[in-house]
Amino acid sequence: MARIVAVDTYDVRFPTSRELDGSDAMNPDPDYSAAYAILRTDRGDGAAGHGFCFTIGRGNEVCVAAIDAYAPLVIGLDVDEVLADLGGFARRLTGESQLRWLGPEKGAGHMAVAALVNAAFDLAGRVAGKPVWRLLAEMSPEGIADLADWRYLGDALTRDQAVELLRRAEPGRAERAKRLTEHGYPAYTTTPGWLGYTDEKMVRLSKAAVADGFAMIKLKVGGDLDEDRRRLRLAREAVGPDLPIAVDANQRWDVPEAIAWMRALAEYDPYWIEEPTSPDDVLGHAAIRRGVAPIRVATGEHCANRVMFKQLLQAEALDVLQLDATRVGGVTENVAILLLAAHYGVPVCPHAGGVGLSEAVQHLAMFDYVAVSGSMEGRMIEYADHLHEHFTDPTRIRGGHYQAPDSPGMSNELHAASLTAHLFPDGSEWAAEAGA
Repeated sequence: MARIVAVDTYDVRFPTSRELDGSDAMNPDPDYSAAYAILRTDRGDGAAGHGFCFTIGRGNEVCVAAIDAYAPLVIGLDVDEVLADLGGFARRLTGESQLRWLGPEKGAGHMAVAALVNAAFDLAGRVAGKPVWRLLAEMSPEGIADLADWRYLGDALTRDQAVELLRRAEPGRAERAKRLTEHGYPAYTTTPGWLGYTDEKMVRLSKAAVADGFAMIKLKVGGDLDEDRRRLRLAREAVGPDLPIAVDANQRWDVPEAIAWMRALAEYDPYWIEEPTSPDDVLGHAAIRRGVAPIRVATGEHCANRVMFKQLLQAEALDVLQLDATRVGGVTENVAILLLAAHYGVPVCPHAGGVGLSEAVQHLAMFDYVAVSGSMEGRMIEYADHLHEHFTDPTRIRGGHYQAPDSPGMSNELHAASLTAHLFPDGSEWAAEAGA
């Protein structure tokens, strides 16, 4: 009987603030970081599961400490039993009576759960010899539904309704999986749009995005209205009248300010406004959506859990749902969110603007296409051209499309050398900076 024998944790940080990669109106100097966990087993093949949650520097140690707090619930578990009931494994963590008080189901504690749940799915994929998107897409409708925690969702979607939704999508799975592996999944890029970039760099990267076949570019906004208008005008001139340009305020505005600001940008035809206000303000998002139409409202990367997404959907507060692979409780909770989105007919365009997020979230979007929504209409995965080289199974983009991963697991594993070099504060990348 193989068991989980250890949970190794690491505070991994990348100094992206040096070039202002990732900069926006609320986060001007992010250092993309991962609270990283490895589930070690005593299986004869040495199989291990890799997972993480994403932060932007200071506070990453808090998430590492939270993972360590959950580790005693994981160490000693039978590997086969965990992999046979991944939904139960997740509920074991989120339902723990004392740790639950940290949230419940929100904040650093819930992000720690995401790291461990995603590590368990990575392990499951490795043991099965399949990428996680395919592992999920080949489950029965009942098996998929049993991954989710249905508490608090019954007024919007029940397990039985979810099973029926999944059964309706079942006949076309094989054809969609084949199409996905042949053509990939559409991507849009945030690479040109960081707020700290010069005009020249923004224009150059915007033109490159068009040449590379991306479906859309995204610009950060919210610092200064005149500057936003000027930058949006330059971007529109660079990409032409037809390519969509999304804008992202990163929670900068109050509700009336968001409406007024977006009306002032409307002449440049923004495709959506992302995170226009507090991620917890469901009614505020609904008011903004009414006030800026036909500009779409997109949000979700900072939503704490499935209940927030449920309410956003019930209130008709968003046009585009942006789940995150590591903000909520990992794969299992994201399965519930994908089912909710499909039930309400809202397209999902996952957040991937951070280290490892492209690698992880592509599995969720591809599973959604094959087994849940059955659609790519209005759907794209975010892409930012940063730090992929540090992963053993990095995201592959061709012709503006994510190429379907074929390696076993969830693409979460960092190269050992990258892990060592970027440990905070003693890794070589940080020791060199401290010496300078």
